[in-house]
Amino acid sequence: MSKLIQTPETTHRIYFQDCDMLGHLNNARYLDYFLNAREDHTTAHYSLNMGELAREQKAAWVITKHHISYLKPAKQSVQVRILSQLIHFDNSNLVLEMQMRSEDGTRLLALLWSEMTYVTMPAGTRTDHGNAMMDLLDQLDVDTVEYDPDGFDERVKEVRQQLKKLRREA
Repeated sequence: MSKLIQTPETTHRIYFQDCDMLGHLNNARYLDYFLNAREDHTTAHYSLNMGELAREQKAAWVITKHHISYLKPAKQSVQVRILSQLIHFDNSNLVLEMQMRSEDGTRLLALLWSEMTYVTMPAGTRTDHGNAMMDLLDQLDVDTVEYDPDGFDERVKEVRQQLKKLRREA
C-alpha cells in the first residue's frame, strides 16, 4: 500500500455571505471552512465518507473542544489554503490540527485544534476505535508535531516561525 498523505490541503474561496461588514470572514464561519475542508480531505485522500462510516460502525466522532487562534483576516473573495492533519490519537480520542493560510501558503491566517471523542450512536457513549481504524490513525498521525494539550499557543508560535523562515529563504 502506498503511503497516505498525512497533511492534505485544498484551496477555498472566501464567500461574501460568510463575511462581516469589514469584508473579513466571520469568526464563527472559520469552523465551517475548516470542518468542510477536512471532510473533503478524508473523502479525497482516504476514501472515507464520514456519514457512511458512522452508519456502518454505529459510531462517530463528536467534537468536545476547539482551540482557535485568529491571526490575520481572511478577506472576502480571496483564495485561502486549508491544511488538516491528525496530531494525536488514542483508543477513543483524536486531535486534528487545521491551518488556514494565504493562497501561496506563506502566511498563517488561523490555526485550529479540534478535539474529538469516538461515541456510539445513538447513545452517545464513549467507545474504542476498532483495530482497522487504529491502524489507519497510526498511518495518518503526524509524529513531527509534539502534541501537548496545554501547548496550543506554543504550536501557533512554532508554525508562524516556520513560515517566516520559509519566506526569508524564498
